[in-house]
Amino acid sequence: MTETPLIRRSPVPPSDCNLWKAFELIGDRWILVILRSALYGLRRFDDFQNELDIPRSILSNRLARLVDSGLMERREYREDRQRSRIEYPLTKMGQSLGLSFTALTEWSDHWIGNGSGPLALRSKTTGQKLAIALVDENGKSVRRDDVETVITLPSRASRRPQK
Repeated sequence: MTETPLIRRSPVPPSDCNLWKAFELIGDRWILVILRSALYGLRRFDDFQNELDIPRSILSNRLARLVDSGLMERREYREDRQRSRIEYPLTKMGQSLGLSFTALTEWSDHWIGNGSGPLALRSKTTGQKLAIALVDENGKSVRRDDVETVITLPSRASRRPQK
Protein backbone atom coordinates (compact mmCIF):
# COMPACT_ATOMS: atom_id res chain seq x y z
CA MET A 1 0.00 0.00 0.00
CA THR A 2 1.41 3.40 -0.91
CA GLU A 3 1.63 6.11 1.69
CA THR A 4 -0.48 9.23 1.21
CA PRO A 5 1.75 12.22 0.45
CA LEU A 6 2.02 14.92 3.10
CA ILE A 7 -0.10 17.99 2.40
CA ARG A 8 -0.38 21.17 4.45
CA ARG A 9 -3.95 22.14 3.63
CA SER A 10 -7.05 20.22 2.62
CA PRO A 11 -7.89 20.61 -1.06
CA VAL A 12 -11.42 21.65 -0.10
CA PRO A 13 -11.80 24.53 2.39
CA PRO A 14 -14.13 23.65 5.28
CA SER A 15 -16.57 26.38 4.22
CA ASP A 16 -17.03 24.61 0.84
CA CYS A 17 -17.05 21.04 2.19
CA ASN A 18 -20.40 19.32 2.55
CA LEU A 19 -18.82 16.58 4.67
CA TRP A 20 -17.70 19.26 7.13
CA LYS A 21 -21.26 20.64 7.16
CA ALA A 22 -22.65 17.14 7.79
CA PHE A 23 -20.25 16.69 10.72
CA GLU A 24 -21.42 20.01 12.15
CA LEU A 25 -25.02 18.81 11.87
CA ILE A 26 -24.70 15.27 13.23
CA GLY A 27 -21.20 15.12 14.73
CA ASP A 28 -22.24 15.34 18.37
CA ARG A 29 -21.94 12.02 20.27
CA TRP A 30 -25.49 12.12 21.61
CA ILE A 31 -26.97 13.04 18.25
CA LEU A 32 -25.19 10.10 16.64
CA VAL A 33 -26.48 7.57 19.18
CA ILE A 34 -30.00 9.02 19.04
CA LEU A 35 -29.94 8.67 15.24
CA ARG A 36 -28.61 5.12 15.55
CA SER A 37 -31.52 4.17 17.82
CA ALA A 38 -34.00 6.00 15.59
CA LEU A 39 -32.73 4.06 12.57
CA TYR A 40 -33.58 0.89 14.51
CA GLY A 41 -37.10 2.26 15.01
CA LEU A 42 -37.18 4.10 18.35
CA ARG A 43 -39.36 7.21 18.28
CA ARG A 44 -40.48 8.01 21.81
CA PHE A 45 -38.66 10.17 24.32
CA ASP A 46 -38.83 7.65 27.18
CA ASP A 47 -37.60 4.85 24.90
CA PHE A 48 -34.57 6.91 23.86
CA GLN A 49 -33.91 7.90 27.46
CA ASN A 50 -34.15 4.33 28.76
CA GLU A 51 -32.04 2.77 26.01
CA LEU A 52 -29.30 5.39 25.96
CA ASP A 53 -29.27 6.32 29.66
CA ILE A 54 -29.02 9.93 28.52
CA PRO A 55 -29.94 12.80 30.85
CA ARG A 56 -33.42 14.06 30.03
CA SER A 57 -32.26 17.66 29.51
CA ILE A 58 -29.60 16.58 27.00
CA LEU A 59 -32.06 14.33 25.18
CA SER A 60 -34.62 17.13 24.97
CA ASN A 61 -31.98 19.52 23.61
CA ARG A 62 -30.67 17.05 21.02
CA LEU A 63 -34.14 16.04 19.82
CA ALA A 64 -34.98 19.74 19.35
CA ARG A 65 -31.79 20.15 17.29
CA LEU A 66 -32.66 17.10 15.18
CA VAL A 67 -36.15 18.48 14.54
CA ASP A 68 -34.76 21.95 13.69
CA SER A 69 -32.27 20.41 11.27
CA GLY A 70 -35.00 18.43 9.45
CA LEU A 71 -33.70 14.97 10.42
CA MET A 72 -36.66 14.20 12.71
CA GLU A 73 -40.15 15.50 13.11
CA ARG A 74 -42.06 16.21 16.30
CA ARG A 75 -45.41 14.44 16.23
CA GLU A 76 -48.12 14.06 18.84
CA TYR A 77 -49.56 10.65 19.71
CA ARG A 78 -51.98 9.36 22.34
CA GLU A 79 -52.36 5.87 23.74
CA ASP A 80 -55.69 4.71 25.17
CA ARG A 81 -56.61 6.56 28.37
CA GLN A 82 -53.31 8.42 28.40
CA ARG A 83 -52.41 12.05 27.91
CA SER A 84 -51.00 13.25 24.60
CA ARG A 85 -47.29 12.71 24.20
CA ILE A 86 -44.65 13.49 21.59
CA GLU A 87 -42.73 11.09 19.38
CA TYR A 88 -39.79 11.79 17.08
CA PRO A 89 -39.84 9.77 13.87
CA LEU A 90 -37.10 10.22 11.31
CA THR A 91 -37.88 12.27 8.23
CA LYS A 92 -36.80 11.08 4.78
CA MET A 93 -33.65 13.13 5.30
CA GLY A 94 -32.97 11.26 8.56
CA GLN A 95 -33.82 7.86 7.09
CA SER A 96 -31.37 8.48 4.27
CA LEU A 97 -28.53 8.38 6.82
CA GLY A 98 -29.09 4.61 7.01
CA LEU A 99 -26.56 3.84 4.28
CA SER A 100 -23.90 6.00 5.93
CA PHE A 101 -24.50 4.32 9.29
CA THR A 102 -24.38 0.90 7.59
CA ALA A 103 -21.02 1.79 6.04
CA LEU A 104 -19.73 2.91 9.43
CA THR A 105 -21.01 -0.34 10.97
CA GLU A 106 -19.13 -2.33 8.31
CA TRP A 107 -15.97 -0.35 9.09
CA SER A 108 -16.47 -0.88 12.83
CA ASP A 109 -17.08 -4.62 12.43
CA HIS A 110 -13.80 -4.90 10.52
CA TRP A 111 -11.54 -2.69 12.66
CA ILE A 112 -13.14 -2.78 16.12
CA GLY A 113 -15.20 -5.99 16.13
CA ASN A 114 -12.46 -8.27 14.79
CA GLY A 115 -14.28 -8.95 11.54
CA SER A 116 -17.81 -9.43 12.80
CA GLY A 117 -20.69 -7.79 14.59
CA PRO A 118 -24.25 -8.55 15.65
CA LEU A 119 -25.78 -7.32 12.39
CA ALA A 120 -25.51 -8.62 8.86
CA LEU A 121 -27.23 -7.45 5.72
CA ARG A 122 -28.38 -10.15 3.34
CA SER A 123 -30.15 -10.14 0.00
CA LYS A 124 -33.81 -11.18 0.35
CA THR A 125 -33.69 -13.01 -2.97
CA THR A 126 -30.31 -14.77 -2.81
CA GLY A 127 -29.53 -14.86 0.90
CA GLN A 128 -26.01 -13.62 0.10
CA LYS A 129 -24.28 -11.31 2.58
CA LEU A 130 -24.15 -7.71 1.35
CA ALA A 131 -21.34 -5.18 1.62
CA ILE A 132 -21.15 -1.45 1.02
CA ALA A 133 -19.58 -0.73 -2.37
CA LEU A 134 -19.07 2.07 -4.83
CA VAL A 135 -20.98 1.76 -8.09
CA ASP A 136 -20.81 3.80 -11.27
CA GLU A 137 -23.75 5.61 -12.88
CA ASN A 138 -24.82 2.34 -14.53
CA GLY A 139 -24.86 0.43 -11.23
CA LYS A 140 -21.66 -1.52 -11.94
CA SER A 141 -19.31 -2.11 -8.96
CA VAL A 142 -16.01 -0.23 -9.09
CA ARG A 143 -12.74 -1.57 -7.63
CA ARG A 144 -11.06 0.65 -5.02
CA ASP A 145 -7.96 1.01 -7.19
CA ASP A 146 -10.15 2.42 -9.99
CA VAL A 147 -11.46 5.33 -7.89
CA GLU A 148 -10.16 8.87 -8.21
CA THR A 149 -11.29 11.95 -6.34
CA VAL A 150 -12.18 14.93 -8.50
CA ILE A 151 -12.42 18.24 -6.67
CA THR A 152 -14.68 20.88 -8.12
CA LEU A 153 -14.66 24.11 -6.16
CA PRO A 154 -16.79 27.14 -6.87
CA SER A 155 -14.86 29.95 -8.50
CA ARG A 156 -13.25 32.46 -6.14
CA ALA A 157 -15.60 35.17 -7.39
CA SER A 158 -18.68 33.20 -6.35
CA ARG A 159 -17.17 32.54 -2.89
CA ARG A 160 -16.55 36.20 -2.07
CA PRO A 161 -19.03 37.77 0.35
CA GLN A 162 -21.53 40.07 -1.31
CA LYS A 163 -21.33 43.79 -0.47
